[in-house]
Amino acid sequence: MNFKRAGGILLHPTSLPGRYGIGDIGPQAFQFVDWLASTGSKLWQVLPLGPTGYGDSPYQCFSAFAGNPYLISFDALIEDGLLTEDDFVSTPKFSDSLVDFGQLIPWKLFILEKAFSRLSSASKDFRQEFERFCTQNASWLDDYALFMSIKEANGGGPWSEWQQPLRKRERAAMEKARSDYMESIQRQSFYQFLFFRQWNELKEYIHDKGITIIGDIPIFIAYDSADAWANPELFFLDGKSLPTVVAGVPPDYFSATGQLWGNPLYKWSEHKKTGYQWWIDRFHSVLNQVNIVRLDHFRGFAGYYEIPFGSPTAEHGRWVPGPGKDFLAALTPALGGNKGGTLPIIAEDLGVITPDVVDLRDSFHLPGMKILQFGFSSPTDPFLPHNYSSNCVAYTGTHDNDTVCGWYETAPEKEREYALRYLNSDEGNLAWSMVRAVWSSVAVYALAPMQDLLGLGGEARMNFPSRLGGNWEWRMADEDMNESLAERIKELNELYFR
Repeated sequence: MNFKRAGGILLHPTSLPGRYGIGDIGPQAFQFVDWLASTGSKLWQVLPLGPTGYGDSPYQCFSAFAGNPYLISFDALIEDGLLTEDDFVSTPKFSDSLVDFGQLIPWKLFILEKAFSRLSSASKDFRQEFERFCTQNASWLDDYALFMSIKEANGGGPWSEWQQPLRKRERAAMEKARSDYMESIQRQSFYQFLFFRQWNELKEYIHDKGITIIGDIPIFIAYDSADAWANPELFFLDGKSLPTVVAGVPPDYFSATGQLWGNPLYKWSEHKKTGYQWWIDRFHSVLNQVNIVRLDHFRGFAGYYEIPFGSPTAEHGRWVPGPGKDFLAALTPALGGNKGGTLPIIAEDLGVITPDVVDLRDSFHLPGMKILQFGFSSPTDPFLPHNYSSNCVAYTGTHDNDTVCGWYETAPEKEREYALRYLNSDEGNLAWSMVRAVWSSVAVYALAPMQDLLGLGGEARMNFPSRLGGNWEWRMADEDMNESLAERIKELNELYFR
């Protein structure tokens, strides 16, 4: 594809307003798209859309192919006749500003089960559409629905704790599970049908408005996932199906003990034998949902940090070469990157960036990322706009950063002073000054989290990478999508030809 100069907003659907405790892909999403179009923006960036597991993180999903059932719109199911307003008589009192996952998840699944119980009374066309979906997506859906059904029957515990015949996918045990959990398997498949049916309708509407969707592919998958269970040969797992080595990053300025992510690591030699088919299938799946993908932890494809399983911290690990150019070369024809354009990939090239990472990125002409918050250490800092090249995507911050206002409250005094001088700003206008600096830069894409456009403080931060719990909760209000803010953003898009 060819990247063309544009601006837009980073906002995960869970952060949308609505009456059901979490943003979803129903009417409020369509309202946001209308508002986004009124700003003259051409980009909407979202986080991974998969079914969240541990810590409610979209980067720790039960599947790399499935959709998140918590994003299913109940309003759309009412229109479909699968739910009625009477089903919501006992709706809990949810916060309008935060997602309470502990309260939300059991209630949302309870209501979704009501919708599933009415499948048999749905129209023939609707049921046939569901059957077609199951057939067309069987390559990943069969394993995912079975995985989730067995997991549910085992109290939600990780698959490493299942009985060995199921853990090892022995034929007789699998056949018995498919028979025993037939209804649960159909229910899990039904939730996926609902998600993709609704997302595809929203996606078509987004495209009709001339907006490009930027999605996200986490480099690593969760250990407790259908992917690891169904494809153990592709990961470093031992005879008990436990990882032998896991992912993370070493100690640095931000963490004295590093970051221990715990994801299983790929046996890249096995992926290579298949021509990286699992990865190609994964990309095709995500690119059916979005137009461009932000490839998370891009440096891990050049070299990744390997930590022995069971280590209490990330202090004792080693760097191991990744699949490098061989991997991207295999993706190129599969994703149409050899037809006069580049791959539809944004390289998340943050962290410890060595020459081999730069070479890998530039050899395939992938735009990297520039985070303005990182730039105020010196005039030569590559994150300052006057040092950008056009082949990059510039942000005020991302989901992993504090908001601009939150950053300013805790930044070193020297950086605070330099930021105000550089931006010719004051504390009261800092967030918008950063937005303007990013939009006016030569970067091909300019994006800001919705929180920065609203000038919010650290209380609106989306994620603290080193903290368990309390993440992914922020939600915007209906009134945030106002005409005044839209006009302000539109002015920047017009002024800087975005």
